[in-house]
Amino acid sequence: MSLHVDAGPAARTPAPPPRRHGRTRPTRSFLSWIDLKAAPYLLISPYYLLFLLFGIFPLGFTLYYSLYKYDLTGTTKWTGLGNYAALLTDSAFWNAVVNTLGMFVIATVPQMLLALLLANALNKRIRGRLFVRLGVLLPLVTSVVAVAVVFTQLYGRDWGVINWVLSWFGVDPVSWKTERLPSWLAISTMIDWRWTGYNAIIFLAGMQTIPRDLYEAASIDGASRRRQFWQITVPMLRPTMIFVILNSTIGGLTLFSEPTTFYGGNVHGGTNSQFQTVSMFIVEQGFREFDYGYASAAAWLLFLMILIGSFINFMLIRRIGGNK
Repeated sequence: MSLHVDAGPAARTPAPPPRRHGRTRPTRSFLSWIDLKAAPYLLISPYYLLFLLFGIFPLGFTLYYSLYKYDLTGTTKWTGLGNYAALLTDSAFWNAVVNTLGMFVIATVPQMLLALLLANALNKRIRGRLFVRLGVLLPLVTSVVAVAVVFTQLYGRDWGVINWVLSWFGVDPVSWKTERLPSWLAISTMIDWRWTGYNAIIFLAGMQTIPRDLYEAASIDGASRRRQFWQITVPMLRPTMIFVILNSTIGGLTLFSEPTTFYGGNVHGGTNSQFQTVSMFIVEQGFREFDYGYASAAAWLLFLMILIGSFINFMLIRRIGGNK
């Protein structure tokens, strides 16, 4: 005999699910979308806003006024490509282009080699490595004016240390400020002294990422340290070298501070403009001659020079290690 107790309809009816408090599903999905999709763009938006304000807007502004005859009085006259045509036939502009390219080659090529060798030396186990690595950055934090004062004294014609040393070998005093090639060399040494340590630290950071197993395997195979440097270190540094060379190309083609301070703050670039760069030419035309349209056109041609120079250097550096 079984005993069956019926609890009634209430016992057979399933209990309702508990009420969930808080955000609904659409709200959680929207917040999740913001967190995963929109948040990265919001975080990087300040950079693009600043780039739009200080990068894109000046480019557009100079492009607009490069098509006009725009002077100090504020009067504008449409010239179209007249400013560019005048620049292409302006001997002063081409003189500035030659000076810029000459100093860029003389300064950049030794600077890259010295920075690479210095980084390789700093990568070795030596005493006081930290202080030595910090020491190579001291020229970078030195004021450009102070550097110019020192190098102006070094390259003085009558009482300069450089001419004094050259006199030991029977060399006549060199006019470092009045002759073209000597002035290029003097300014290039200023650039190399300031920026070689900076590039060496960047190369050193790249060397730190190269696996040590490659060097150990090369040593087992009998490769010397020199061969390891040229066969392992240099090819593995190709991405770092691309960055450094592109950065140096931009800095070299926009050279302004060193040659300006070398001549006492005058943007004319010497008595005969023998070391006037394109950047100095732009400042002279814009803020001395007050021809803003002409200076804007020169600035855009300089921008094209930087693009062409960066592309050439990028293609050349990609071939290091045999990759084409």
